[in-house]
Amino acid sequence: MTSDLSPDPRLLRDASSATDRGSWLELVDRIGDEVGYFQSLGPRHWAFFRDDGPILVVSFETLEAIRAQGPGQLPLGDCVARAEGWSHLCLIADGETWYRDAAVHRYFDRLVDDAFFEDFDRIVFYGAGMGGYAACAFSPTAPAATVIAVTPRATLEPAVAGWDPRHRTLRRLDFTDRYGYAPDMVEGTGEVFLLFDPAEPLDAMHAALFRGPHVHLQRLRNVGSPLEAALLRMGLVGPLIAAGARGTLGPGRVARLWRARRDDIDYVVHHLALNAGRPRRARKVLNTAERTFDAAELRERLLDLHRRLSQGRG
Repeated sequence: MTSDLSPDPRLLRDASSATDRGSWLELVDRIGDEVGYFQSLGPRHWAFFRDDGPILVVSFETLEAIRAQGPGQLPLGDCVARAEGWSHLCLIADGETWYRDAAVHRYFDRLVDDAFFEDFDRIVFYGAGMGGYAACAFSPTAPAATVIAVTPRATLEPAVAGWDPRHRTLRRLDFTDRYGYAPDMVEGTGEVFLLFDPAEPLDAMHAALFRGPHVHLQRLRNVGSPLEAALLRMGLVGPLIAAGARGTLGPGRVARLWRARRDDIDYVVHHLALNAGRPRRARKVLNTAERTFDAAELRERLLDLHRRLSQGRG
């Protein structure tokens, strides 16, 4: 009698039993052994690779975000790729490292030397914020890749972006060496989609530093919350990555997906706040909301909005 030594299929897609950082690393290491690999790149970075189909999703995510919101405490990119039968590579950072680590640079050098990316028919790089910067910065290692970067920074180098007061304590990081200035890096890749809210001036200024006919500045206006959080709430990150991986993403596709904001109560209530001083416009928005959303939930949101506006916090 032979025993079935194959792993429990749930293990390959679920690390939710992890209770702390150590147990999470152990679980993901076990998953990596079965599906590809899980490799340490120094004390604050890891590479997780799931070897599956001929399309590759490359995502840049943080350990904190994966454990807090990733499906089954696995990377968001892995969830998207696994559902499609695609391969996935995730560069995981512990904290705000901005991936400025020689071990990470050497890892991408090895991928290039080993012709790793040449094994795939299509490749998409995805990240948001710090991850959006990294998706752009490392994209030339896969020259034909599509890049989707949500509110990316061009650099934190004070000589270039000293006008951005965010991340002051991280300016000691070196953004002048290899894989450094993201706008230069995307010159050698495929289509680049930068998603940002033009109502956020600093994000818009970073986006304006990216140039080229292959760079598409996708202005998603007046979100009222961190853009990736809004995209996740609206269920749009998966479709964006999937369209990029299939080669069907374009400015028109992004615009059509963005129509989902009309069914997002947080977005609509934020627009009511923006139009609080314009009664006719606010009434139009409210009429649409009343036809779309549950009356009790909408009423509660409007009462909260009224309280915030009364306190000057709209």
